[in-house]
Amino acid sequence: MKKHFFLLLLLSLFLSPDLFSQDDSADSKFAVVDTLKGDFGLFTNDEILRLSLRFNMTEYTRKRSKEDYLKATLTYHINDKDSVNKEIKLKSRGEFRNGFCDFPPIKLNFKNAGFKKDDLKEIEAIKLVTHCKYGNEENLVKEYLIYKLYNVLTDYSFRVRLLKIDYINTYKVKKPVQSYGFLIEPLGLLADRTKSVEVPSTKLGQKNMLPEAMNRMAVFNYMIGNTDWSVPNQHNCKIVSLLKSDRPDLGMVIPYDFDYSGLVNADYAIPSDKLSIKSVTERLYIGLCRSDEEILKALKEFVDKKEQFYKVINGCTYISERTKKEMINYLDQFYREIDKNNTIIYNFRKNCVE
Repeated sequence: MKKHFFLLLLLSLFLSPDLFSQDDSADSKFAVVDTLKGDFGLFTNDEILRLSLRFNMTEYTRKRSKEDYLKATLTYHINDKDSVNKEIKLKSRGEFRNGFCDFPPIKLNFKNAGFKKDDLKEIEAIKLVTHCKYGNEENLVKEYLIYKLYNVLTDYSFRVRLLKIDYINTYKVKKPVQSYGFLIEPLGLLADRTKSVEVPSTKLGQKNMLPEAMNRMAVFNYMIGNTDWSVPNQHNCKIVSLLKSDRPDLGMVIPYDFDYSGLVNADYAIPSDKLSIKSVTERLYIGLCRSDEEILKALKEFVDKKEQFYKVINGCTYISERTKKEMINYLDQFYREIDKNNTIIYNFRKNCVE
């Protein structure tokens, strides 16, 4: 009997080496040692990731400093009983949302955190998109889904991971704030994954981008009703150069930050007063002027991916059926324009950039 017991014990430890107990945080009595190597699957797994962040939330929301880091304890939950704790640092980030939102977006600093997983070891800092207003998280999930839509089109896109987060205030004992959030793949990881390098210059325009990539991004932003981007300023887009390319002189443009899009339709989102639209739900094409043939070629990709787009939205269990329907209806408007070739070509030519 004893032999069987010890055999079962050894077998369980062999199969589950992360389950050695270690109470390395006052916050979690189920903390375990982070010793397993391999890939954590941070951006290759679509399962929602449960995290806890313990830090001085009072100081964070009052100061909203983008320079000074606060100490924090990050806990990621392996299952209902086991978790891993890491001492990290964080600070606020963002422009508009930093000042407007109840809870500013966060930059997490993993340097010296001692992650063992291969993909986590490579990350020194990472962007965390947080809820803007308490009680309204669907806009955050909608923005997350827009990243997933662009992932359908191309690997040259930022991957994201949806989170369920418990925010624990170390300044005052209060009930944790629970909310959704999502992590955005760091540009360094994207560059490694796509065999490219970052182009930091802000002097490149749309004409300096690979035409197919530029057309794709411009049409995508038109589809989701987003005009809050600029290539020369690298505003809400990044540029990389492909290490193996027939056109090494041209960059690959990668969009991000979609909260000002009509598909999200956040209550604070208004278009620039320099544009001819009055609401972000109105579509406006601000890409380069292209020939009819180039426009139709770019649109074909979106027609081919339509069902996959809708599957991404309908398959999400973290927004209401009503919200899904609203998102699908908004995209339907775009596809009705495509069905009338002359209409969408006219709309593209009307405001395109020469």
